[in-house]
Amino acid sequence: MMVVWGFWRDGVFLFSTGTQSRKARNLKKNQHCVVSTELAHEAVIVEGIAEEALDVALRREFLTRTERKYEFDMSGFKADILSLKEPIFAVRPRVVFGLDEKKSLNSATRWQFA
Repeated sequence: MMVVWGFWRDGVFLFSTGTQSRKARNLKKNQHCVVSTELAHEAVIVEGIAEEALDVALRREFLTRTERKYEFDMSGFKADILSLKEPIFAVRPRVVFGLDEKKSLNSATRWQFA
């Protein structure tokens, strides 16, 4: 499992990573993955299948939304992301778990997707 920055769009979770990162190398060998939010007390855990998103318009949107959401300058990655040199992954969920620890451990929810 890996904690990643990303966002939901059209039923998939999008995130980026470097081509040479352990994440990218693992996903090249096996597309099954688990990603999670960074806040353990408000966890969302997604089990699914990751595919590289090749649509350039989607990649542009990814850059803009990531910069806005995380207040992080993505300009240094823009050329490589738009030229498909660096991957953007789209995770299609199979199972998602949600938990709000402050409400109680009984608040855990599980969703299954076909």
